[in-house]
Amino acid sequence: MYVYLVHRQDDRVSFVHIPLRQYTLYVQPLLQLLFPVRNAAGSAEHSSAAWANQHPFLNVSITPIECSVICSKALAQTYFAPVIAQGNSRLGPDEDHASISSEDFVVVSVEGEGLVAGQRVLELTSPLAMAGISIFFITTYYSDYILVPARSRGQVVRALEERGFAFEQSSEAYVNPMSHHRHTSSTPSFEQHSPSTPPPTTVTELQARTFSLLQRHNIIPHVHPNIRLIQCAGRGDNPSKQSSSDLELQVGLTKSLVYPCRFLSLSLVESESASILLEECALSNFSEHCLLANREENLIPITLNLEPLPFDATGIVCGVAGKLVGGQTSPLIKSVEMSYLSTAKAGTVMVDEKDLERAMEALQEGEFELEIS
Repeated sequence: MYVYLVHRQDDRVSFVHIPLRQYTLYVQPLLQLLFPVRNAAGSAEHSSAAWANQHPFLNVSITPIECSVICSKALAQTYFAPVIAQGNSRLGPDEDHASISSEDFVVVSVEGEGLVAGQRVLELTSPLAMAGISIFFITTYYSDYILVPARSRGQVVRALEERGFAFEQSSEAYVNPMSHHRHTSSTPSFEQHSPSTPPPTTVTELQARTFSLLQRHNIIPHVHPNIRLIQCAGRGDNPSKQSSSDLELQVGLTKSLVYPCRFLSLSLVESESASILLEECALSNFSEHCLLANREENLIPITLNLEPLPFDATGIVCGVAGKLVGGQTSPLIKSVEMSYLSTAKAGTVMVDEKDLERAMEALQEGEFELEIS
């Protein structure tokens, strides 16, 4: 398993939180961010690369809790800050306001052969949780991404090295010396600080702390069995060229943003084609040959509204993953495969539809409540 630490002068990203009630105000900025217009000289505003490969990292997500954008700090200020200032001026103090994180984040991408998705989430997040580092985690079609506060970069390096990842200067990669075989995969808070209590010493302790924290803040996992998601990818193979399938993908995404379903997550990076987590009912927006997708495998989202958590909350991703992947106290409940999506103020666990009942049983251990819609 290879863990690449993205570290460039322009790769620091910000989180943008957009309340769903204000979403229509932000459709145009979202489209401008994704599909920049060309200037008089014929070049795009962002770069000369294909539209899906202009960003070191970009994520746009619509969930039942919020719309969330992760993009460079400069682009967040260019496209969203003016609309946020105008929109928030019309809201009362008790209403949900759109916001841009003031803290910078850096991205760690995970590629190559490794464990199945749920075990990867647990293996990658547990050393960071034990070190008391707040993280966001995003699963895409090709890779996993961990986003950490820029000020925690040194802690991330030490935590991964202590777990056995060796840093290779030539490739800027962390390589786990243990051999894995890959099968097929955020805890958010805008201003995060050093934890106020000592970090846990075991995953079991971390798991117990996590669910105790969720219960204290009345955060109840919300199961959405009627939202069926499909993990997809664009068919574009050449980041420097735009094909007809790229144009069809843009049309489908535009339809999905202008007339949104309940769930959509789009991730763009420089070296891969677009990764899309798409609600099954939105497949009709896309031509069949512009997407790579296994339409037989449906994922069910379980959302966590993490807005009430304190800024220094840590270990949520690892705690939830431990509960599902192998931390159950009952030997009758088998581990559940999962992937994870962090957004600005929420986290979403995704499980295969056939594993939903077992996932709910695991989460309900210890009299933990669930909501079902």
